[in-house]
Order: sequence, then C-alpha cells, then structure tokens
Amino acid sequence: MAIEYRLTLAGDIPLEQMAELTAPGATETSTLSGGRMLSVDLNEERGYVVDVTGGRHGYYCAEDDGGSLWQWEPEAYVDVTFYMRKDTLAEKGKPHMLASVARILTCRAEDAALTLNGDVLMLTRVAGAVQKHNTNGWYDEDYATILHL
Repeated sequence: MAIEYRLTLAGDIPLEQMAELTAPGATETSTLSGGRMLSVDLNEERGYVVDVTGGRHGYYCAEDDGGSLWQWEPEAYVDVTFYMRKDTLAEKGKPHMLASVARILTCRAEDAALTLNGDVLMLTRVAGAVQKHNTNGWYDEDYATILHL
C-alpha cells in the first residue's frame, strides 16, 4: 500500500513548468479521463513516484486541525502527487517530497494546499500566507529546516 501526498496549486500552470521543479525526466501519458499527465518513477533516487496533472473546476476537501472539513474549489489547478512505499517513507520519501514542495512553494506564488492521502490537510498557502495543519507526525525541526517555515 502506498502513501499519497498531493500538492495542489491554483491556476492554469503549464505541467512542464511543474515537472521541471520536481519530476526530472517525466514522460507524458494520458489520464483515465483523457487529460495530460507527466509522470516519473523516482523511487531509487528520491523514494517516490510523482505524477503532475492539471484540470479545471477542482474540488478538494480534507480534515483540518480541529477535525473540521476544509474545502477548496480552484477554477484551474495543477496537482503534483507523490506516491511512496511505507518502507521508504520516513528515510527517503518524505524528506525528498518536502524538499520538492518547498522548491515549488519558493518558485511559485499561487495559492496551494498539501494533503495526505486526500483527506488530511497538512499545509495551505493563501494570498502568500503559509499555514501548517495537523503538524503532529510530519512537522518537526528536521522538516522545518527543509521547508524553511
């Protein structure tokens, strides 16, 4: 079973620009719905497989810190989804994924959200302000250094 982290950015962003930041060597495939997807297996180097997809009329919801339902409906969006095996999660996958997230957030200014398995809100950026959520288990001093937060 894989663990999935998804970083979503609002906006009509070219997939190739996102792939340059986090998915070197990604190749284009199609999604089940016929959309474009850039994908690459970086398990050996970084401990994850990453897909970059985009769309319109998005809908996202996840549980925030207090157990409330956070909802977001960006008109256009790009998802960067990291899939990690449990055996490489802590040592390799999560540190590399968080470094990729930090790189994206540093290079791009769009509103963004990071979720775990599609239902736990980890991080949001709205109008430039970053807020961490559900920090127990993922946000410690090591990750604070990686994320520069």
